[in-house]
Amino acid sequence: MKNKNFTEVCLTQEVVFEGKVIRVQKDTVLLPNGQESTREVVHHPGAVAVAALKDDELIMVRQYRYALGKETLEIPAGKIDPGEEPQACAIRELREETGYQGELKFLGRFNTSPGFADEVIHIYLATNLVWAPLKPDEDEFIGIKAIPLDKAVEMVYKGEFQDAKTALGILLADRNKKSN
Repeated sequence: MKNKNFTEVCLTQEVVFEGKVIRVQKDTVLLPNGQESTREVVHHPGAVAVAALKDDELIMVRQYRYALGKETLEIPAGKIDPGEEPQACAIRELREETGYQGELKFLGRFNTSPGFADEVIHIYLATNLVWAPLKPDEDEFIGIKAIPLDKAVEMVYKGEFQDAKTALGILLADRNKKSN
């Protein structure tokens, strides 16, 4: 099979929504076959997620997710501020959401929904945790729950976490633990 060029070329861009967290853009693109099409793109500044281990327990956060209409159990995470490096964001978010800080190890990054969004989440492992709380964001209401890492891995495989960053973070933390 020949190597084809699948690149789409942007012809026009229109911002249809500019919010506090996201910007939505409607682009007209030229397809590889010469036809035109429309692409709707959600631009996001990026985020971090932290699999935080205290001994063999994963420190998780419970919070209500309005978009889902329910409470979720997730690994700590948050949006990268303008000019902020992902690792600095991971340190800040972990302290704000759990009260802990620790030694960070980068585990990887992934695109959340590449079909329509450019959001990238950087995943870290935090170990050797010490108490060093920061004041949480005013619009966040979070509870903390510690779960043995082995149980969290089982929960991933049973489909008990629908949150991709949490499932991936748990599996990467487990793989890292087993390889050391």
